[in-house]
Amino acid sequence: METVAGSAYGPNYPEQRSRLSDPAAYSPVEPERNAAMMPRHERRLVETPSGRILARMHDGLIRATAIPYARAGRWQPPQPVEAADRDAAKGWSPACPQLRIPRLEAALPDPFGQLSFDENCLNLSVTAPSGGRDLPVMVWLHGGSYESGAGDMAVFDPAALVREQQVIVVAVTYRLGLLGWLSDGGRPGNLGALDVIAALRWISRNIASFGGDPGNVTLFGQSSGGDMAARLMVADGAEGLFHRVIIQSAPLALPLGRSRMRRAMQRTAGEIATDAPVGAVLARQSAVLRAARRFGLGGQMPFGPEFGLAPFPAEPELKAAHAAVAPRLPVLIGHTRDEAALFLPPPERLLGRLADPARRIVVSALTSRLYGHPARHFAWRHMAAGGQATRFVIEWGGGAFGRAHLSELPLLFPGPDWIGTPLVPEEMDLDELTRTGAALRRIWAGFARNGVTGETLPGLIRFVPQP
Repeated sequence: METVAGSAYGPNYPEQRSRLSDPAAYSPVEPERNAAMMPRHERRLVETPSGRILARMHDGLIRATAIPYARAGRWQPPQPVEAADRDAAKGWSPACPQLRIPRLEAALPDPFGQLSFDENCLNLSVTAPSGGRDLPVMVWLHGGSYESGAGDMAVFDPAALVREQQVIVVAVTYRLGLLGWLSDGGRPGNLGALDVIAALRWISRNIASFGGDPGNVTLFGQSSGGDMAARLMVADGAEGLFHRVIIQSAPLALPLGRSRMRRAMQRTAGEIATDAPVGAVLARQSAVLRAARRFGLGGQMPFGPEFGLAPFPAEPELKAAHAAVAPRLPVLIGHTRDEAALFLPPPERLLGRLADPARRIVVSALTSRLYGHPARHFAWRHMAAGGQATRFVIEWGGGAFGRAHLSELPLLFPGPDWIGTPLVPEEMDLDELTRTGAALRRIWAGFARNGVTGETLPGLIRFVPQP
């Protein structure tokens, strides 16, 4: 995805701008504003080992948002938060400050409408059915190339999934970009991964209070979130904290073999003062991205896991580490049929209809290279080590972008913010979108419940036999 230098989402950054009529939506954390944007509903007090949590009730669902799961100074590992009573009924988890991504805004014109931005972003949000007990827990890891996104974006509203399938969904927000993923000097690597492990520890300790089963936790993530779910399978400190993994549209080969690019990124980043304004950090990140993109496809997701630094094994040790955990972690892995279509110019910008066949060939080749082949190899290696792996391809046509990257997300998380975007057919309303995605939500929840996926559904999802 292309990044515009000097343009960012985050506090104290002078060129910050918004498509909203109220630019204050992108200012630092504003509890009063967040409270004003949060609907008022009945309150519910949840007693947890980490303290009493005030949640809100609506339409049979418990919602507890912006719960701190850890604390960390800039470029410091996450530390446990002390037990305390918390009001989780009137605010959203803030997003990590980040650069703008035009391709994201082309798909979602107002991606962060309800959120503020703050480095103190180690928060999670719980959505649970009221009165549940020992329910499957699904932990959502958002995508965005390890440099954008947030757990509480409106387009990730899990209400339909939770209500229909009687599961609990926990959305995790973690550190991104230079704030979370590039080591050098005094900066440790993989802080974003350490954040998620800290969140999983909080879930293991507290989720039973919301009706969840800490012994039945499924990680599910899309794009870089799917990649992180796959890497956490072999991460130190994550053992036993989750029990199944759903990997959606993960470019699993991109983080491998990137030592030269990583060194170039580190040289470009240089030294950054711990107390530098966040805008200065983001400006340096923009330069780092430009340096990475000289390395071709690998530079399209330059941030992410640094193997050989905690919590991940060195790259040569990944195969053995994967084989050791495969028998106890069932995996559902796949991609959309035409993933790469999102990253190419739309057909009307090419040479008319004569260019369409050529574009389809390029989309197919890139989709296979970045998503299909790596998923097949991952599943084969998983099964060879004695694990359960099921591969899928999303066949739903979606909107103007077609069966492209992101296209399954409106089906999993139907909500009004998807309507009118290029990821949903023009004539489709929210009720129809919700009905259309019900079968896919049932498959995801069924896998989380007991590892069963069901059968191919033409026009929606195809399961691929593993040779």
